[in-house]
Amino acid sequence: MAQVRESVGEAGAAPRVAAARPPATPAWGAQPPLLPRWGWALLAVLLLAACVAVPLAALAAPADSAWHLSSYWVGLAGKILCYAIVALALDLVWGYAGILSLGHGLFFALGGYAMGMYLNQAATAASGTLPDFMQFMQWTRFPWYWAGTGNFLYAMALALAVPGLLAFVFGFFAFRSRIKGVYFSIITQALTYAAMLLFFRNETGFGGNNGLTGFRVLLGWPIGGAGMTVALFVASSVALAACFVFARWLVAGRFGRLLEAIRDAESRVMFCGYNPLWFKLLAWTVSAMMCGLAGALYAPQVGIINPSEMSTANSIEIAIWVALGGRGTLLGPVLGAVLVNGAKSWLTVALPQAWLYLLGGAFIAVTLWAPRGLLGLVAQLANRGRHDD
Repeated sequence: MAQVRESVGEAGAAPRVAAARPPATPAWGAQPPLLPRWGWALLAVLLLAACVAVPLAALAAPADSAWHLSSYWVGLAGKILCYAIVALALDLVWGYAGILSLGHGLFFALGGYAMGMYLNQAATAASGTLPDFMQFMQWTRFPWYWAGTGNFLYAMALALAVPGLLAFVFGFFAFRSRIKGVYFSIITQALTYAAMLLFFRNETGFGGNNGLTGFRVLLGWPIGGAGMTVALFVASSVALAACFVFARWLVAGRFGRLLEAIRDAESRVMFCGYNPLWFKLLAWTVSAMMCGLAGALYAPQVGIINPSEMSTANSIEIAIWVALGGRGTLLGPVLGAVLVNGAKSWLTVALPQAWLYLLGGAFIAVTLWAPRGLLGLVAQLANRGRHDD
């Protein structure tokens, strides 16, 4: 009877119904899951395809088989994955912290130059002759600042450290002076242009207009063969997956919420007792280091790195990838970089004169009708379909 009274209530009252609770939100200091289960499953499938299926199709499948992948397509895919890392890096600062950089091409190129120095040292060790631009300058040895670049690990450390250090120093003074918005974008563009003019000079020891070329071997293996092309593609795939998970880890917790708060109302964050300088500086430095990693993977795949990679047009194009894909999502910029560069590779051959007009038209259309990018448009259509049901 006691149990009946508890369930019915006193004096025969109607049973009590528990009030519906809103979905729980993670506490301020809690770390939500990095990815849902389907996200981890999709990432595992993509990595399996990149690390197993593509090598088998490129190296094991006969050339006349329908499953065969040529080295051209594998190399093209590897370069696009490097671009995707750069787009992901820009989204970390633009999409979450509201910092629009028009100088990420500089960090990308610096990473490429660090790897190019190693590749030139390796080519010299194999052939016994200095690079062509040094012979043209009548130099008999490498400049002093090339010391140690013959070591692969040291060159990779440079590819991360040099962009990171430059970003830290530049960002410290810019953020401390509270430079933001369009002014910050203009300053980053000016920095990139100044660096490009510096690297164009032959006496800087980086190849001048032609840049660093003549790459022959990487870790003792010849560059240009099918095996090295596949290896670089796999390395680019793993690097992109690692950068994505790391960026997701950064923005999924308290640090990411602070970045979004700084983006939306920086003054309120300051009133709450936080110094936005260090949060923006950390995101900015990490973003530059990710670009350096992408540049280091890019240089051996294209066989050249020159100052044109620092052009302001390249940095603006990176921002277009992020905007088209959907900034503030991490996944959107990756898709934007893949779609835009894939279309570019095809349209520059099929419609070379119309490519820039099509890119500009797509950017204007997304800005007007899908300001959250393609990924945001997909989510909006999915929500509308759910409401219609």
